[in-house]
Amino acid sequence: MAKRARPTRVGISDVATKAGVSLATVSRVMNGNFSVDPQIADRVRAAATELKYQPNPMGRNLARGKTDTIGVVVPDLANPTFQGVLRGVSRAAAHDGYRVLIADSSEVSSEEAVLAGEARRRCDGVILCAPRMSPAELEELAPSLHPMVLVNRITEAADSPSVMVDYGQGIQGLAAHLADLGHTRIAYVAGPESSASNALRLAGLEAFTQTHPHIELVILQSGSTFEDGHDSADDVVASAATGILAFNDLTAMGLLSSLNERGIRVPEDMSVTGFDDIPFARYTTPPLTTAAVPIIDVGEHAWQQMRDLLNGTDTSDTLQVFQPHVVPRGSTGVPAKSTARTPE
Repeated sequence: MAKRARPTRVGISDVATKAGVSLATVSRVMNGNFSVDPQIADRVRAAATELKYQPNPMGRNLARGKTDTIGVVVPDLANPTFQGVLRGVSRAAAHDGYRVLIADSSEVSSEEAVLAGEARRRCDGVILCAPRMSPAELEELAPSLHPMVLVNRITEAADSPSVMVDYGQGIQGLAAHLADLGHTRIAYVAGPESSASNALRLAGLEAFTQTHPHIELVILQSGSTFEDGHDSADDVVASAATGILAFNDLTAMGLLSSLNERGIRVPEDMSVTGFDDIPFARYTTPPLTTAAVPIIDVGEHAWQQMRDLLNGTDTSDTLQVFQPHVVPRGSTGVPAKSTARTPE
């Protein structure tokens, strides 16, 4: 039985031969270049139609110098906060015809520069979401990633806009909430040392203690995951604090679980707050008091800034700051043997 010949793919050279023009002319016509004589362009399109030529999207994008894709680098894709940023970016980008390539550095700061560089080579631009690299590393890397948008970091590099959440203001609001309930000894279960948002929280708490000298503040080293929060319980109990500020909702949930295992009641024996207001926060036992962040809006605005960079749009909106707001729920209350202080 004779072997059936495989169909031959029609290429750009076939169209050029059929139309009697050069490869460059076919390329310009296929890419929408209006500098080609209209009669010649019609001949090229007629030849392409007759041959049923289908342009290679990848090759066409390379010729245009575009991929219609942006890269987003995050430190921990398992964290619902970063998932929210990605959701905001991807939805807004898709509306404008762009796709999103995602890279997860798994909280390893040394991986970020490599991942960001690879993403930039494959994409039209990069959004760095809460990078863990040092300020010096960021400043050195930023020019090579242009166009670049930062989430929760800033840089002095030209044309590198940022979207920020005011974590300092947010943590002060949570601390004030605990103070107004009557808590005078408060512990902060800190996030990763390399986290810029953790540094902003610490700065906010320093400002809070300056205006609330009667509050004792204890800083406890921890991390950003559920497991980190669970493992912090021994230090939390040893601190003798009655009000606890966790780095984020995940660590707060881990702490709630561990306190429950120890028979420590929340909020009767100890009040606990989170940060971010991820979707699960309202369904913990008890529901988690937290600081809500409009995280989808953060992602959408990051894309808007990237779109302006890609389009060469002049904009003075190089820094957008979103303000968290305190959402009181059942995990905070008046400390034992105390009455709430009336807010001034």
